Amino acid sequence: METERLILRPWQAADRDPFARLNADPRVMEFLPGCLDRAESDALADRIANHFAAHGFGLWVVDVPGAGFAGCVGLLRVPETLPFAPTLELAWRLDPAFWGRGYATEAAQHCLRVAFEDLDATDVVAYTVPANRASWRVMERIGMARDVAGDFDHPALPAGHRLRRHVLYRMDRAVPNEPGRVAGVRG
Repeated sequence: METERLILRPWQAADRDPFARLNADPRVMEFLPGCLDRAESDALADRIANHFAAHGFGLWVVDVPGAGFAGCVGLLRVPETLPFAPTLELAWRLDPAFWGRGYATEAAQHCLRVAFEDLDATDVVAYTVPANRASWRVMERIGMARDVAGDFDHPALPAGHRLRRHVLYRMDRAVPNEPGRVAGVRG
């Protein structure tokens, strides 16, 4: 799949090295439970592949033409352990060398189109910790709305963990279409 400046593509074996570097970078993992070692990163890559095999969609590699692997973006089925399941989660993880260029916004907008047009989703969520303002801004730029009543404590993290509380953003397919918009997706 292509956007104006990006290629969103399936994973290749060669992506495991830059993915491992991404997952070991403290800047990237600041708002996640911790950096991953190579074995943990490879296990995550395997889970991504398994999600694709089971559902036909997942996290795609973000390639910047002329620069290569920039990270990943895509759609995941929300685990049943989360209070707003079942729905789709929009997620992304980019290398800091590609931050601040609008790539996360561009790729996320494309994924919303896939969710509503190809997967016929009724809604899509994205979530992060309150301190991750950069992700909040991406969610807002792509037209997602904060669902304050949906904010939650992540069940995978223990009580008192600094990252347990999460803010929830949502886009509902029922948002009236406007010229140039698809199911509430800015385009």
